[in-house]
Amino acid sequence: MKKMEEPLDDRLGKENHQKLLEIDNPELHQFIDRYVKLCNPARVFVCTDSPEDIRYIRESAIKNKEEEKLAIEGHTVHFDGYYDQARDKNHTKFLVPEGVNLGLNLNTIDKKEGLAELDDIMKNIMQGHELYVRFFCLGPTNSEFSIPCVQLTDSSYVAHSEDLLYRKGYEEFKRQGRNAKFFKFVHSEGELNQNMTSNNIDKRRIYIDTEDEIVYSMNTQYGGNTIGLKKLAMRLGISRASKENWLTEHMFVMGVHGPNSRITYFTGAFPSMCGKTSTSMIEGESIVGDDIAYFRKRDGKAYAVNVEEGMFGIIMGVNVKDDPIIWEVLNSPNEIIFSNVLIPENKSVYWIGKDGKAISKGKNHSGNWALGNKDAQGNEISPSHRNARFTLNLKLLENVDPLLNDPNGVEIGGIIYGGRDSDTWVPVEESFDWVHGIITKGASIESETTAATLGKEGIRKFNLMSNLDFLSIPLGTYVENNLNFGADFKKAPLVFSANYFLKDEDGNFMNEKTDKAVWLKWMELRAHNEVGAIKTPTGFIPIYEALEKLFKEVLNKDYSGDDYIKQFTTRIPAHLAKIDRITEIYKTKVLNTPQVLFKVLEEQKDRLLKAKERYGDYIAPYKFEVILLNRK
Repeated sequence: MKKMEEPLDDRLGKENHQKLLEIDNPELHQFIDRYVKLCNPARVFVCTDSPEDIRYIRESAIKNKEEEKLAIEGHTVHFDGYYDQARDKNHTKFLVPEGVNLGLNLNTIDKKEGLAELDDIMKNIMQGHELYVRFFCLGPTNSEFSIPCVQLTDSSYVAHSEDLLYRKGYEEFKRQGRNAKFFKFVHSEGELNQNMTSNNIDKRRIYIDTEDEIVYSMNTQYGGNTIGLKKLAMRLGISRASKENWLTEHMFVMGVHGPNSRITYFTGAFPSMCGKTSTSMIEGESIVGDDIAYFRKRDGKAYAVNVEEGMFGIIMGVNVKDDPIIWEVLNSPNEIIFSNVLIPENKSVYWIGKDGKAISKGKNHSGNWALGNKDAQGNEISPSHRNARFTLNLKLLENVDPLLNDPNGVEIGGIIYGGRDSDTWVPVEESFDWVHGIITKGASIESETTAATLGKEGIRKFNLMSNLDFLSIPLGTYVENNLNFGADFKKAPLVFSANYFLKDEDGNFMNEKTDKAVWLKWMELRAHNEVGAIKTPTGFIPIYEALEKLFKEVLNKDYSGDDYIKQFTTRIPAHLAKIDRITEIYKTKVLNTPQVLFKVLEEQKDRLLKAKERYGDYIAPYKFEVILLNRK
């Protein structure tokens, strides 16, 4: 084993040095050695996940003024810089060796050039700071899903946040020793200004090296750029999964409770503002995770785990009616980090959309704030940022599933793909099979923008599997990996689409927010072949009588035949237009598109044209064939 060189000993001290030597992994030691020398922190703290070490991290966040205590016990607040409030897409790049092409959709830089730039930025970047060495595990520990991770950061806020979001990994590193294939993360907030926020954001860089499985993040504090194990690690996971025939997906994992105390586990991919978290947190069901899942095959079945153990959630709009479980947790004594919210003089927390009286002054991401304040560009500053967050451990939620940390994962009965779609997809539909579902549901997701988020409403944005922003391999390769994953299932998960945003001709939503509880129950019954369906050109939809019964049982609500016909009418023109759009994207903008995608889309188009010839442009569900319980 390579011993640490002497210059490190002064900064680690004997105790921290010994903590590292407890892990028999020379590659790990060399990695830490390199970046301590390059970044040049004043001192180094190695966290073993002992209660004393965890407490040191938490106390450091307060001492360093990266967090501030609030009125409720356990609550703290962190502020990012005013211009450091979101993922920096322009400066998030893949380090790509010469000759490698990831396609038009991925932002890349030559690896040698990028590493030279990073070395220049990182030289002495931690001078005067303390470096925290943290060990975590993506996925449950002691499991085939386990991926050990080491995080180097000079931000006590980042080190504390990851403590709430991820499973402890020091013992996993000790267990795996020299066999550990670990992800590596190097982060520095860089020079800080008087507000204790990153000063040199012009040198903000987030570079991802999937070849050596390292993420570099510099001169930024916002969690999406700095909490390496989240979406940054997801890029590493997608790359590794592609090589090893498993999947890393941008999906929740939840348990839907069926008859006789049965629980069936579903995963779901929904773009932002399309109901992903609200679905995973629906009343009466249980949550395994709300964001990222690993999938593996075992005995011809699909199993998944939540990569994380916590929630880094958008807080805007959280209220007691729509989010009762999260609301209760956010207003109780628990260990929670709030970021970029408004803190009035009494040290409570206020955010946009919070129940109760609006607050007119306090401290927020811009400094001392009062209603009507404007920034240097003349834009009015909101009380909390629209991207303000809360960070907590899932164990605080009363609906957390007991299998959250099961090393075997949970068997998946169904996969749901959703989007904001005003005129095409019905509220819930099952695909014909795995390939049909991956292509016409997952690989064909489009989601309409909202005025609130992007300034122009109703623009369709392509977002395959709700994962477009986080891919690290060519898009066509990613689709093919999903298709191949289902090639030899004995029992493949069913694949569904969901759409909570269908509108009538007057622009009114056809569904209530709460209706998603019924669609979930129907999917659960389909997963066990306990309810029939109607076969349309695009998939299987519910029979009216089944939904009528479920609406009464689940929501104690009458469900009219008129509503059913409006919601589940097949809209031929919209479907045909969608197929043309999706086909054009894969022909012109996607590298390595599998040919089966075009075949399946063409077959769907042919079915739609035949139905149009027989029934017209808009086809009520009762026109189609009822399929009873005949799936094998």
